[in-house]
Amino acid sequence: MQCNVGTTDKIIRVIIGLAIMAAGYYYQSWWGIIGIIPLMTAAIGWCPLYVPFGISSCKK
Repeated sequence: MQCNVGTTDKIIRVIIGLAIMAAGYYYQSWWGIIGIIPLMTAAIGWCPLYVPFGISSCKK
């Protein structure tokens, strides 16, 4: 796995992940668990959806 998620992308993913989880908690829905996905991709610095399209927001 090669890094394909840059710093700005990571910050955005953390904010979105936390917002999804907070909304799930607020509405008492299990859909808040989906917020784990952007948090994990930010933590490991790799997004599987970027691979087939050849996208990378990492500095080389």
